[in-house]
Amino acid sequence: MLSINMDDVMQVVSNIQNYLIAFGVVLVLALLVMFAVRKMPKAKKKMIRAQSGLAILLALAIVVNLICTGPMSTMLDLVSGEGSISEETSAEATELVNEITQEGIVLAQNDDNILPVASGSKLNVFGWASTSPCYGGTGSGALNDAYPVTDLLTGLHDAGIETNDELSKFYTDYCSTRPTVGMSKQDWTLPEPNVSLYTDEMMENAKAYSDTAMVVITRVGGEGADLPTDMSAVVDGSWIRRVAEYRGSEKGAGYYNGTYDDSLNEGNDWDKGDHFLQLSNREEELIDLVTSNFDKVVVVYNGANAFEMDWVKDYPQIKGVLLCPGTGQSGFEGFGRVVAGEVNPSGRTADTYVADLTASPWWNNFGDFKYTNASEFNSNASGFDPEGTTPSFVNYVEGIYVGYKFYETAADEGLIDYDKEVVYPFGYGLSYTTFTQKMSDITSDGSSLKFSVTVTNTGSAAGKDVVEIYNDPPYTNGGIEKASANLLDFAKTSELAPGESETIDFTIPVEDLASYDYKNNGCYVLEAGDYIISTNSDSHNVLDSKTYTVASDIVYNESNKRESDEVVAINQFDFAEGEITYLSRADGFANYDEAIAAPATYEMSDEVKAGFENCFTYTESGYEKDEDPNAEDITTGAKNGLKLADLRGVDYNDSKWDDLLDEMSIDDLQQTIGFGGYQTAAVDSIGKVRTNDCDGPASINNNFTGVGSVGFPAATLIGMTWSKDLAHDFGDSIGKMANEMNTSGWYGPAMNIHRTAFSGRNFEYYSEDGVLSGAMAANAIAGAQEHGVYAYMKHFALNDQEGNRNCMAATWSNEQAIREIYLKPFEMSVKDADCHAVMSSFNYIGNRWAGGCSELLQNVLRGEWGFLGFVETDYFGVYGYMTADQAVRNGGDLMLCTTGNDYNNVTVLTNSSKQAMRTSAKNILYTVVNSRAYEAENLNPGMAKWKVIMIGADVVVALLIVGLEYTAIKNYKKRKEEVETLNHADSMIYEMEKQLRENGDKLSAEDKATVESEIANFKKVREGGNAEEIKNAMDGFTQKVYAIFGKLYQQQGGEQGANPEQPQAGTQNADGTYEADGDVH
Repeated sequence: MLSINMDDVMQVVSNIQNYLIAFGVVLVLALLVMFAVRKMPKAKKKMIRAQSGLAILLALAIVVNLICTGPMSTMLDLVSGEGSISEETSAEATELVNEITQEGIVLAQNDDNILPVASGSKLNVFGWASTSPCYGGTGSGALNDAYPVTDLLTGLHDAGIETNDELSKFYTDYCSTRPTVGMSKQDWTLPEPNVSLYTDEMMENAKAYSDTAMVVITRVGGEGADLPTDMSAVVDGSWIRRVAEYRGSEKGAGYYNGTYDDSLNEGNDWDKGDHFLQLSNREEELIDLVTSNFDKVVVVYNGANAFEMDWVKDYPQIKGVLLCPGTGQSGFEGFGRVVAGEVNPSGRTADTYVADLTASPWWNNFGDFKYTNASEFNSNASGFDPEGTTPSFVNYVEGIYVGYKFYETAADEGLIDYDKEVVYPFGYGLSYTTFTQKMSDITSDGSSLKFSVTVTNTGSAAGKDVVEIYNDPPYTNGGIEKASANLLDFAKTSELAPGESETIDFTIPVEDLASYDYKNNGCYVLEAGDYIISTNSDSHNVLDSKTYTVASDIVYNESNKRESDEVVAINQFDFAEGEITYLSRADGFANYDEAIAAPATYEMSDEVKAGFENCFTYTESGYEKDEDPNAEDITTGAKNGLKLADLRGVDYNDSKWDDLLDEMSIDDLQQTIGFGGYQTAAVDSIGKVRTNDCDGPASINNNFTGVGSVGFPAATLIGMTWSKDLAHDFGDSIGKMANEMNTSGWYGPAMNIHRTAFSGRNFEYYSEDGVLSGAMAANAIAGAQEHGVYAYMKHFALNDQEGNRNCMAATWSNEQAIREIYLKPFEMSVKDADCHAVMSSFNYIGNRWAGGCSELLQNVLRGEWGFLGFVETDYFGVYGYMTADQAVRNGGDLMLCTTGNDYNNVTVLTNSSKQAMRTSAKNILYTVVNSRAYEAENLNPGMAKWKVIMIGADVVVALLIVGLEYTAIKNYKKRKEEVETLNHADSMIYEMEKQLRENGDKLSAEDKATVESEIANFKKVREGGNAEEIKNAMDGFTQKVYAIFGKLYQQQGGEQGANPEQPQAGTQNADGTYEADGDVH
């Protein structure tokens, strides 16, 4: 799960600072008043201080309410979310995790049938990674810590295979935890012990334990950073592009903030020029050690990024190879079943495994490329890049020749020696049994091809096979670019017993054979010629084939659009082509060296600058080019008596939608589009309830409540199953768990392309191929949507590396590659699964931010594909360029923003922008009302839990304030009475002492003694300060003393009943006598 986002924290602080300042002012004033009254009479002083304290409490309550109902309301909504996953549902999901793993693991080599290892056997498992394997990735694709994981060794044990405990303890004693590869900082250290630490006794014990060894090699990746292409630079620190003070800690740009502790292992782990997807020196030594002691060795590569495996052939002792990306929460159970033979492996590679990644056509055009002359677009950013966002770029120079499409075509053209360049082809995988595949003849009605493939198990074990259908189209030298191998479709058989057959029918739209001609016709073209349709064991090896002949060119232009399109697909991305030489098949890839060279310039052209926008330039003037000068103002605040629930099932184009939208205010529209962080916001005026969205794509996790599901295997492993049914089951499981969690939106599946092996997020994506990716994604979406959960297909589009992804990364590609490779899985998800939600990507396409690119979001997505739903941004951290203004004017609808910032609402309000806001709101509302959220059993328009708690707290605080105020007044009156009693007592003492001084000599000795005694006793009571005791003593004092002086007055001829003078207030002198004075303090 995602950890706390520091940008969110800082934004919260920014949003509430004015409220805190206001409270601070009240606090300071109240404290000043408390200090100022320190010399006032006690009763008044305490009363004023009590009122000041109550003012602080009241101000605090008001500020907390304003913060909670204002800038923090969205966050509180998220934190107070409800829902949990039942144990039964979790158990079902856990078993599905195991099924996916066991069907996705690829058996890449099995000499001498070293596998399976019989249950009950013993196995030496070497490699530090055997005790700390890879389960998934980091960031939004990470696993939920609430669930335990099944490790690799446990998976083997549960399958009945014993492992060497001495080796396992050796590794855990050496290093017990895997270094962390995070979003903002990465520790790429591989804690592989030096072979010198393996004692002779340990190795002898291992050989005595078993004659078979397994070696585990693992590589991890994650969101936020790509895998390093220069390990020596990581070791010496130069991989960190720059280091800066940021929020009190020293760190580099998050994408390249990688370190490596080369002091952990004895000797240098890496040589100059090494990269992360090859063996380290320690791993090479380990392979040497194991193969010199064992003749039966199985290598397990545990990682989602295609690893260099060419070294395997140099070791005849290595008989078996298994490819196993992150298995999710429990998937190593499935791994154990495959190793033990309980399950027959049927996985196929989803990527091409090459001998030398540095010789790949993309090698020089992947990574960190910053424009050197575009400082005018620099802006503040986030922790990803502490020096601020600086425009960057990446050139997709290979065009359509991505992955196997390059290697198969380059081999056919004689550019490469295939067997030397490719270790494991795309779509490759072995089994514990054997199969044959036979194609029928092709029939066609002009719009589709129909044929079948019969698969027969010719071996001795039950198992499943994969049928892979490819197209080798006719190519004209110098014409439209075409690869010689193109996956068209695929299917997986059921489990076939030995001798059993299964026939699978295929229907391939003829339009799927067409290529995109961006140079001449500006549309798809199906050229005349022979199209070889084949069933293959992988991209390189044909099992059977048939030929389909197209008599003449078919141009899918305005007068003849493709059947699957709503409107004709024509050039939309000329602006993204740039001034780049793209790899061409012409004359046997004659331009290969020129095309694959590193960028010749790091300067942004004036033409590109003219159309380049960041958040400042767009909101200042850039928006003007997207304005509709004829737009009319919108109606707001109408009283049409409609609620959103009334429009469930109502057609998108029905006029009732206009009536509902007329009821919304501008603030309602801003709320609807501006606060989409893990939710869609509530809108009271139309009865719109808040809905939850949860992170994915490997699970369904609420990052705020901590509630989530078990983690599924890496998407790459799901892709390696080549099973549409399992992909659907995965989506179905996600949808079921989402429903139990009261979640309506799932941030997944992700379907970007494995353009390179080094993308940090490859684990989150299915494959290097668009058709395989699209089929898996579409089935997952369909499964989730069956539960009313809208799945966000992401990241739309061309977000195929992590480096500089938030740094205005201009992605340059030609239109053919954009459509045939990078948009293909998204197109399939819309057309085949009727996807209703999209997450756009951080990067720019050419010089236009993908989240605000009308060509992508309006013309292609909605226009050509007929998408009906809403588009949300990726995390709305702004990063110097993201704005709601640009998004909504160009087809974006919802900002993935939790706390609000300067740009998540439309800031330039014009008739045109208000119309765009209205459309965006409609897209969101239409999707939500037709989701599970508005099913009768789920619809709960009640008050959020935190609001109920807040109201309850407010009532308590109000009662507390009333109670404290009542107590303060009561105490004030009491103190006032006490003061009056004390003053009266002081006056009495003062008067009696005065009388005693003036008339004492006239009293008898006995009376004088009595008066003195009574005064002394009364003074003691007065000095005690207890008002009640003073009152009680006062009557006796008065009667006795006044009686004596009264008798004296009578003796002196005074009036009958005369009394001493009326008492005056007084204060006690040092000698104990009293003098007239003011109030008592």
